[in-house]
Amino acid sequence: MSAIAAQTPALDALDVLVVVDNETDTLSSVADGLPQIPEAQQLLARLPAERVHEGHECKVVFDHLCCACHGLSVLLTGTLGDERHTVLFDVGPYPHVWLENARHLNLDLATIEALFLSHWHFDHSGGFPEVVTAIAAARRARGLAAPLVVDLHPDRPDQRGLMAANGTLVLLPAEPSFATIEAAGGQVVKAADAHLVAGGFFYGSGAIPRVTSYETGLAGHHSFRGERLEADPLIMDERFLAARVRGRGVSVMSACSHAGIVNACLAVKENFPTEPVDLVLGGYHLAGKVMEERIPETVRDLAGLIAPRIVAPGHCTGWRAKAALAQAFAPAHYAPSVVGSLYRLRAA
Repeated sequence: MSAIAAQTPALDALDVLVVVDNETDTLSSVADGLPQIPEAQQLLARLPAERVHEGHECKVVFDHLCCACHGLSVLLTGTLGDERHTVLFDVGPYPHVWLENARHLNLDLATIEALFLSHWHFDHSGGFPEVVTAIAAARRARGLAAPLVVDLHPDRPDQRGLMAANGTLVLLPAEPSFATIEAAGGQVVKAADAHLVAGGFFYGSGAIPRVTSYETGLAGHHSFRGERLEADPLIMDERFLAARVRGRGVSVMSACSHAGIVNACLAVKENFPTEPVDLVLGGYHLAGKVMEERIPETVRDLAGLIAPRIVAPGHCTGWRAKAALAQAFAPAHYAPSVVGSLYRLRAA
């Protein structure tokens, strides 16, 4: 193992809860044995009965379902013995969606110790600063002295977008400043290299090595830094978050996989060489004509080189890639990410 990875403990349990994602689907099933709990099932376990009719509890769940939107936010809680640590991976694009989904999911905001941003893109960072404000306020109300740590890559662009074929630069909204996030109550920590997150339970990557020949970044992507516009297909500030569970292996959260989902998983295997890959959750960014050309090689190498226990594509993966991944991994290893889903990983 790498020196940093070796310091991450083998957890007893890891809960991965999808707070924001592009799709909602609480009805589709997954194969028996896959540890994915749909949103409605969680609600049925949590909500009180509104009435009892002939011995049957009657519960209303569909007005409690989360809303989907183009973005990603995932809450991870690791447990080892009596110790527990929680980190939020990205905040999605719209603070009102995140806050409303958090309410529907009955999240205890005060337990969130760290917020780890995968990369500077509005569909992952747009929830700043309001989400930080809400979590910081919950922690203060609980009397917790430690502030919310907001873990960010120091290379912050001012604004990003995609150059269309007609020459129009389709911009995302401007990125929030470090000062704005701190003013909201977050303790900004800037980290470009691999490091431990949230009590050392989680591995935050540095720059993801670009190894495969076909994962060449996001075609047409540009970044503004001040008034300087530059082609930026590689998006080198992208990072993943990983954690390992005893007897299961290492799970990886790859928000958009601009580096390539195979490259991200290869980096996991390089840093945790003795561990199998467990859950691979996030956006695989295989949508759009140019990106869709990479689907066959990506599916081939995920199956042949990575062999994850659970493939959980979501967000920007795209329906064509999901269909190909399902063909290769379903039913035994396929449980796609949708908003409200809970992956409950327990030590063997």
